[in-house]
Amino acid sequence: MIRSMTGYGRANSTAENMEITAEIKAVNHRYFEFSARVPRQFSFLEEKLKAFVNQKVSRGKVEVYITINLLDAQATSVSVNLPLATAYADALQQIERSCSLTGNVSAADIAKFPDVLNVQKEDVDEDAVTNVVLPVMSDALDAFIQMRENEGQRLKADVLARCETIVKAVDVIEQQSEQTVGTYRERLEEKMRELLGDTQVDEQRLLTETAIFADKIAVDEETVRLRSHIDQLRQMLDGGEPVGRKLDFLVQEMNREINTIGSKCSNIEITKIVVDVKSEIEKIREQIQNIE
Repeated sequence: MIRSMTGYGRANSTAENMEITAEIKAVNHRYFEFSARVPRQFSFLEEKLKAFVNQKVSRGKVEVYITINLLDAQATSVSVNLPLATAYADALQQIERSCSLTGNVSAADIAKFPDVLNVQKEDVDEDAVTNVVLPVMSDALDAFIQMRENEGQRLKADVLARCETIVKAVDVIEQQSEQTVGTYRERLEEKMRELLGDTQVDEQRLLTETAIFADKIAVDEETVRLRSHIDQLRQMLDGGEPVGRKLDFLVQEMNREINTIGSKCSNIEITKIVVDVKSEIEKIREQIQNIE
């Protein structure tokens, strides 16, 4: 299914004394670019998350945010550096005596000094944390992909509608091209009769000149290739693989064909149609920049 490269997904869950929130968002990018923000204590998750997301996302600038709140207070321990605390207490008491100060030194006063209290977090089990985080990431990724697919269907519908417009325009170009040759033959014959007067017009020369002109402005090859490119584009849009890069190349080829048609035709009506087709191709090009 065609997917847009832009999307957003979010999920949260509580398990194993951890409250976990996972968010993922992405914007257009030529390749797969990944970045993750996770709590420093869980930095080991970054590469695991990248590999996990890359299994389902092939293109786009992807950003993942993981929040983990530990609900178990036992996961954090606080220790006291008693020798240092005693030294601070003795120093404070010495200051009081030396300066004739009155006041009581409290534990809270001593605890404010550096390194008196040491807060330590217990080592985490990387496998256990990974097994809890990835399912939450999976839920966020599912929501993200669903948004991408919904947007992808809108892009597909728009591109197919523009392809239909181009096909109808090509029909008119082919009709106008045939009429142009007929009109040229009539004008050439009329001009030759004016120049020759009563002398009989050389039918063979007339046919030769008309054939040369027809060959010069013939756009059959270009219109056939243009139709073929559009057929390929439709098939790619109906496929299930990421095709953004292939579509980009195909649109370049479509643009090349319509430019050639425009350079061959001097008919004002065809020129107008060529301009309209080029506009539609450019809009298709803009749309497929959003396709994975």
